Amino acid sequence: MSTEAPVASAAQVALRHRRSVRRLSPGQLGDLSEAITLGQKIKDDRGYQAWAGIHGLPLPISCRHSSPLFLTWHRAYLYFFEKTLQDRVPGVTLPWWDWTVERGAGIPSHYKKAPLASSPIQPSGRRNPNEKRTWRELGQPSWQPTQPEVTAVLENSSFAIFQSQLEEIHNRVHGWVGGTMGDPSVAAYDPIFWAHHGMIDRLWYLWQLKHPGFRFPQAYLEIALPPFSMTVRQTLDITRLGYDYAAGTAAVAGTRHG
Repeated sequence: MSTEAPVASAAQVALRHRRSVRRLSPGQLGDLSEAITLGQKIKDDRGYQAWAGIHGLPLPISCRHSSPLFLTWHRAYLYFFEKTLQDRVPGVTLPWWDWTVERGAGIPSHYKKAPLASSPIQPSGRRNPNEKRTWRELGQPSWQPTQPEVTAVLENSSFAIFQSQLEEIHNRVHGWVGGTMGDPSVAAYDPIFWAHHGMIDRLWYLWQLKHPGFRFPQAYLEIALPPFSMTVRQTLDITRLGYDYAAGTAAVAGTRHG
């Protein structure tokens, strides 16, 4: 499992564009599905199960919730998980799920079919021995966030208030999907977890664009984000991490489908 921080500058990195789940081309969906499938076959710490377990079970639980590091930790988590998928399928990126657009439509269709519909849960990651796979139990559509709610959150000039309100929205989506996603200790085993957190990371990116004058408090910048060899400072510019968020399907060409 490689958790080493990136060293390339933005000028050295060809940006990869994370795309909306709704705008994935057949080739891009195929690459994602193949990368997830191959990752599930790896039983050591490079595999899907090991990466899902970082978020919660098996202990120790590493995720940061209700914390000033909520957004930075999860950005590092997605970044390193995406890199492991790219080790399997070069050029693949994690999509994002806009649950405001999908409001009332339920789970995106791609995530109702294997391998994105569910995942095995490794024995050490189970809340009880019988919970061998992820499952979902959708709540009422009214639980899903609306675009006006998200727009209001993005208007906050205070990062602390923005992050707190965004985390509350994040929690509602976890609760709405229900089942495995409703419990942080096992949520990352469900493949839709990554698309949900892609949306959260995208909203933080949009907030950064909207509030370019914001500067993280100096005291936080060099804080590490274990188990990743990355500091808060190193998460703040996604172009230095080699990705951004595409409005459509256009992207820098990769070795596969870009």
